[in-house]
Amino acid sequence: MDGMLIAAGAFTGLLVGLTGVGGGALMTPLLLLVFGVAPLAAVGTDLWFAAITKLFATRVHHGHGLIDWQVVKRLWLGSLTASAVTLVWMKLHPVDATAVTLLKTAIAAAVLVTALGMIFQRQLHALGRKLRTTDGEQFKAVQGPLTVLAGAVLGVLVTLTSVGAGALGAVFLAYLYPLRLTPPRLIATDIVHAIPLAIFAGLGHLLIGNVNFGLLGNLLLGSIPAVIVGAMLSARLPHALLRGALAVVLLSIGVKLWW
Repeated sequence: MDGMLIAAGAFTGLLVGLTGVGGGALMTPLLLLVFGVAPLAAVGTDLWFAAITKLFATRVHHGHGLIDWQVVKRLWLGSLTASAVTLVWMKLHPVDATAVTLLKTAIAAAVLVTALGMIFQRQLHALGRKLRTTDGEQFKAVQGPLTVLAGAVLGVLVTLTSVGAGALGAVFLAYLYPLRLTPPRLIATDIVHAIPLAIFAGLGHLLIGNVNFGLLGNLLLGSIPAVIVGAMLSARLPHALLRGALAVVLLSIGVKLWW
């Protein structure tokens, strides 16, 4: 048992429960920058960390009836298919020493894009609301295909870097479903979508040998109780303030990773 790892898992789990964000965007950089974990091991371990942690949050959200299953199924159609294609590509093109540097850069870029997406989420939500109310029929006609496409983008990104399922998924949903998904429903729907995606991608990394089970166990000791508490509090706390603060933190982490 490692106290620092357990504390990191608890902190990340609490944020996941409160905001739906942090399973990959926060934990993977922490593993790289603070604990010195190798990039491939960080990605593979974090995928399972995110999946198991969010599974416990889902039980709370499902009990509150917050999950929009139609939206979840549309996302899965794109994300699981894209993840499978990405895993096949990774199997045919193993990551060598040179590619590790590119992987670190990809993780940094994913964190930066995630942070920027969170910062401008309100503007994207307003744009989606405007299009939905002024040209509702056309917007609804492309809503389904765009949701599948958003899922595909998340599938590739999460499989390669473990980053994006929560934060970018929430940004996409805020734009595509500005009237249908209230903040608590958006968080619940986003979390439920991310679980099979993380498991699917995590299985591929497990077969490659990128999962550190000792590390994973310590992180889960902290995250499981914390994510349950966060999920129970998520409907009572100011989401905009929490996500704004987290976006600033991720932006700083992304810049640090990039350099």
